[in-house]
Amino acid sequence: MENKKQDTASALKEIISHAKEYGFVFPSSEIYDGLQAVYDYGQNGVELKNNLKAVWYKAMTMLNDNVVGLDASIFMHPLTWKASGHVDSFNDPMIDNKDSKKRYRADTLLEEKAAQLEDEGKETEAKALLQKMAKCLDAGDLEGVRQIILDENIKCPVSNTANWTEVRQFNLMFSTQVGAVSEDASLIYLRPETAQGIFVNFLNVQKTGRMKVPFGIAQIGKAFRNEIVARNFIFRMREFEQMEMQFFVRPGTEMEWYAKWKETRMKFHQALGLPASSLKFHDHDKLAHYANAAVDIEYKFPFGFKEMEGIHSRTDFDLKAHQDLSRKKQQYFDPEN
Repeated sequence: MENKKQDTASALKEIISHAKEYGFVFPSSEIYDGLQAVYDYGQNGVELKNNLKAVWYKAMTMLNDNVVGLDASIFMHPLTWKASGHVDSFNDPMIDNKDSKKRYRADTLLEEKAAQLEDEGKETEAKALLQKMAKCLDAGDLEGVRQIILDENIKCPVSNTANWTEVRQFNLMFSTQVGAVSEDASLIYLRPETAQGIFVNFLNVQKTGRMKVPFGIAQIGKAFRNEIVARNFIFRMREFEQMEMQFFVRPGTEMEWYAKWKETRMKFHQALGLPASSLKFHDHDKLAHYANAAVDIEYKFPFGFKEMEGIHSRTDFDLKAHQDLSRKKQQYFDPEN
């Protein structure tokens, strides 16, 4: 297990060095010793990124007659994030080691322990560990999560001790203020995802474009997440771009469209030149509060298979939540039905 970690770290170090040397990715504000989990794309990196964005956008909007584009603002009314559930539930369970003063995601520590058990051929124990963790997280039992960490004798990789604090929930949204005078300023958030800009513009796009369900809205834009434990180079950043499309369908047809988009999106990644052997589907065992089905397309990075794209069946959660909180109907009359 230790050799595997060393090999992964070595491979990642080579990639980071190569990315900088050839003008793809630079640490942000490097002359001031940088800022953790924030990166700048260099002269070659920005060309590569722009090419990828262009291919994605054309594949979404030009190859689908019923998908149109949008560019929503980063700043949104704070009630947007109340309706979406981000204010109340967009949290990570964090734990600190008292000796090293380092902070970790508690669920990540347990997932790494489960991966170690799997490598040792103890699949049953690994599955049981993940199930125990999920049960505690679902119940909001943070002390139970801490107890599992203690029972598994998980140690901080820096101090090599198990001297842990309690587990606390940490909201991942960046907050700021808007207003000319600080005393009159209102609290708002940098968006943690681009999807809500699509949902609040659902009727604007539908009416002005005379769209009929099924139809989709696609956009590319910046998102911000206050990642406390940011690792693996540009895979987990505090400021990043999302390419996202929300597809609206008639009730009862969502599983049909879910299966169709799964197949379509996998073909897209293979068309880019990614080998099929390095791609796989990973179904979610634990669904988000808005979903009735979810799957990730995972890619085999140097640090293992990790999510590259998510495909979720979100039900009517978002439009209904915004309708309820704003008291503005998110419905339209369909003359054909």
